[in-house]
Order: sequence, then structure tokens, then C-alpha cells
Amino acid sequence: MVLPSVFRRSEAVACGALTRAQLRGPSVRRLCRDVYTTSAGQITHELRCRASALALPAGAVITGRSAATVRGVPLCWPEDDVQVLAPPEMRLGHRGGFDVRRTAIEPVDWEPWAGGRLATPMRLALDLLLGRDLPDAVADLDAVLRAGLVERSAVTGLVAQRSDNGIVAARRAVDLADPRAESLPESKLRVHLVLDGLAPVPQYWIRDAGGRIARVDLALPEHKIANSSTTATGGTARPGR
Repeated sequence: MVLPSVFRRSEAVACGALTRAQLRGPSVRRLCRDVYTTSAGQITHELRCRASALALPAGAVITGRSAATVRGVPLCWPEDDVQVLAPPEMRLGHRGGFDVRRTAIEPVDWEPWAGGRLATPMRLALDLLLGRDLPDAVADLDAVLRAGLVERSAVTGLVAQRSDNGIVAARRAVDLADPRAESLPESKLRVHLVLDGLAPVPQYWIRDAGGRIARVDLALPEHKIANSSTTATGGTARPGR
């Protein structure tokens, strides 16, 4: 029997795919309570989210940076805690590997995924903003905007009509967001410059009499200052996350 990428220990033993002795051996790895993967596979954050979808109680929703990573915007490292929404009434004791936030969850906030629930793009965008430091929130929102997961106008409308704890800071983050940003560090630097009273322009083209010379990550045109990893005309190297 070929085991799936993640599986419940209890089910694997019950159907005879693995013995209890094999579960203690080197061929499998434990991801979370009762959920394992084979040792041959690479541990990614998405894989850990799949394991979490099996392990969490029904009604919990994978959200925020974890949901963005599942949807193709890599905001999490493999070892990062899986971000989870849980309704206030849910009995969910402390579990290592999870970052749980309790709040009311509406049917429009999630979609079925991997045997559990995954936040919709709009819900994950909201959770990227609430309770976050401003530079981090803006940087993550920049990334999902650039990827096309959500539209800035839609996020603006969402935060305008909500009254969650931290929503004022969330609105400020949306105001500062810019999908032109091409890396998280670039976004964070831009926010710090704005908070210092400056007006940075992302992805700014330097020109001479002959036209464009090079594109820089951030520029302060009025001060003739630029910051970039550009190495040649039109070519820009990007740092890792």
C-alpha cells in the first residue's frame, strides 16, 4: 500500500499499512499528534499544514501566513508554527507547532482543504494585518497583493467595515501597502522610511538623456538617494526571505 504524503498513525495501523514498530523506526516521521509522513519526503510548511488539517478539531481554520504559503505566496519557513483560527468555544489545548487565535469564524472565511479548512484569500489577508507590527503586516500584504491573491480595494473595503481589535493599525497597513514591492525586506524598509517622514518610491527607474539606466528597489528622488541590489540595466537580484 502506498502511503499518502500525510497520514494518521491510527488509520495506518488499523488498515495494516504500518505496524506500531515501523512507526517507531526511521521510515516515518511524526509531524503532529497522530499524524505522520514518510522519511523520504521533504518537510515543507505546506506539508505541515496538511498534517495540521488532519490533526486539528473540526472547525479550526488554517490562516494567515500559513494559508498564504499554501496558496503559493511563500511567507513561512518549514519550521514556522502553523497559524490557526479557532472559534472561542472550541476546546483546543496548548499544542506545540500551532499559533492559535480565537475569534468568531464565518462560513465565508474558509474553504474545504486537505480534510480540514483553509482561510479564503480575504480572510488570510485580514489575519496578516491584525495584531502585527506595522512593517511585518505591510510586507506580507504587499506579497499577497503582488501575487494577485486579493485586490487592494477589496482589502480596503474589508477593514473599513470591521471593528476587530487592532483594526485601526490594520487600516494603516493597507494604506501603506504597495504591490510593486518585490521582497519582504524591501517592504519593511519602505515602511520604516515612511514612518520617518520620507516618501520612498519602489521600483524606481533612473534615467539619463538617453533613457532608462537602471531600476532600483527604493528611491528618494527628491534627495537623489537610492537603494538596490541591481547589478545591470533592467536586472535586479532579490534576497531570500
